[in-house]
Amino acid sequence: MLTIKENNFYLDGEKFNIYSGAMHYFRTVPEYWEDRLKKLKAAGFNTVETYVCWNLHEPQPGNFNFEGILDIEKYLEIAQKVGLYAIVRPGPYICAEWDFGGLPAWLLKDKNMQIRCMYPDFLKCIDRFYHELLRRLVPHLQSNGGNIIAMQVENEYGAYGNDKDYLRYVEKLTRDCGIDCLLFTSDGNDNNMISGGSLPDVFKVLNFGSRSRTAFNVMRNFENEGPDMCGEFWCGWFDHWRDIHHTRNSLEIVEELKGFIGNNASFNIYMFHGGTNFGFTAGANQNPGHGYEPTVTSYDYCALLTEWGEYTPAYHAVRKLLCDTQKIEPAELPPSPKLQRIGKVQLDECASLFDNLDNIGTRHHVPVPESMEYFGQNFGMIYYETNLSGTYNASPLHIKNVHDFARVYLDGQLKHSIDRTLYTSDEKVSLKDILFKKKGESKSFLMPKLKGERKIGVLVDTMGRVNYGEQMLDRKGITDIYLGIQRLMNYDVWTLPLDNLEKLQYNGSSDKDEPVFLKGHFKADSQADCFVHLNGFERGFVTVNGFNLGRYWNVGPQKSLYIPGPILKEENEIIVFNISGRGNCEVEITDKHDIG
Repeated sequence: MLTIKENNFYLDGEKFNIYSGAMHYFRTVPEYWEDRLKKLKAAGFNTVETYVCWNLHEPQPGNFNFEGILDIEKYLEIAQKVGLYAIVRPGPYICAEWDFGGLPAWLLKDKNMQIRCMYPDFLKCIDRFYHELLRRLVPHLQSNGGNIIAMQVENEYGAYGNDKDYLRYVEKLTRDCGIDCLLFTSDGNDNNMISGGSLPDVFKVLNFGSRSRTAFNVMRNFENEGPDMCGEFWCGWFDHWRDIHHTRNSLEIVEELKGFIGNNASFNIYMFHGGTNFGFTAGANQNPGHGYEPTVTSYDYCALLTEWGEYTPAYHAVRKLLCDTQKIEPAELPPSPKLQRIGKVQLDECASLFDNLDNIGTRHHVPVPESMEYFGQNFGMIYYETNLSGTYNASPLHIKNVHDFARVYLDGQLKHSIDRTLYTSDEKVSLKDILFKKKGESKSFLMPKLKGERKIGVLVDTMGRVNYGEQMLDRKGITDIYLGIQRLMNYDVWTLPLDNLEKLQYNGSSDKDEPVFLKGHFKADSQADCFVHLNGFERGFVTVNGFNLGRYWNVGPQKSLYIPGPILKEENEIIVFNISGRGNCEVEITDKHDIG
């Protein structure tokens, strides 16, 4: 087992340095796990680290899923076969630029919910999940012949709170579920974060991306028997929509790793292989002065392997350093991924979202607007509709708490749009509003004089829930509609999880500015990887053979979506959802990724 003695790690009685790389099983299709893990081992690493995504493992309370891309046991078995130890970080909160930091959205149905503290109903949910998860991980502990050598208690807790009773609860629950390996906490290299997020008798690791030779000096203020370890050495960074694509020079990465090695410190490179935020799983940030910033679909992270598993200059530089340091003869590298070019794809079938509300949605009736989570919905869109009857003077219409994009309709005609990303957290206009806003994208607009029976509809398109900081209770949808001072009531609401597109009814083409699903077909000669480019489209998502590739948005920096080869067949179906109609749009599938 991994133990600590005299400021060193020992593994089965021998001094040991942890040289780990992060790779999340849920961001890479299972068919590629072994390839990526072999590339990790071939680069001189001895350990793989992964988070655990509670929200996908328990999509509804008590309903668990550990199959396919969520089969963490199979992932650990492959890692052990390849010759890698494992560090598992089960959370329950993981951050990870993942929707709601990995917490399940259904927690937010409780309007009094308090997360990451001793709120009793939150603890009951953790307890149920940990008992289900950890019983599956116990056989994979090194003490039981497996490869798990360490496990984390919570995650960067000092950046959120300081409830030590809660940390003790998670630690004790972990032990009570049979986990006997080394436990640790991880926090930023800051006195406040370590003070709030650590326990005195639990091993502490630090997370940072630079100054590796001096960053551990902060630990002089804390008791921490054991070696220095960086739990996340950030070799790159993640991207937000409307932001730049982040990159980092490989020489800089190597110099930082030399600092660890020179000081006999252990480290985990975050990320070795970033992978993809498939489906609607990407998270978001919301910070004072910046507002709401959703994360893109690609989790490239400037990792040592690209999103599709290709070697980078940083991979080769780090490989040389680690092999030289450990006096390892470099092994033959697994082959680079195969790519294919398919060309343009004709989208010849069209389905209006509004014509399909009852086909792919569920209708509810409520007196006032409620959030997605209130209805038990995790992802997708939600549509609110209410009727006005009588004579109304021209009045401002205000939609409260739009999370995240709203399109406002009067009698089926688009009247206004609202984009949450253009506002600061206090809902004041931001610099981005000045730079990017389109005409009419304010929170309120003037509704003309109305008479008779009129229908107001609000379609809310969502991005990721906030995954870090004080704004994490990020319920999706809207909270109210006001016409002047009058609160509008009595709504039909359609929840649209968008996971049942086989129920769509296609009825020809549409030239309206309305949300549409466009379907086409293409042939593939192999199961090599490729990338779908969406020219002329505004914002939406793409599925291929029912597999949700993730969100796209024409603001960049990401301009194409990755198609993993294993989901392809000889004959393939592609569905593109576009929020603003068919327009002059074109799909092309190539062997080139476009980001940055």
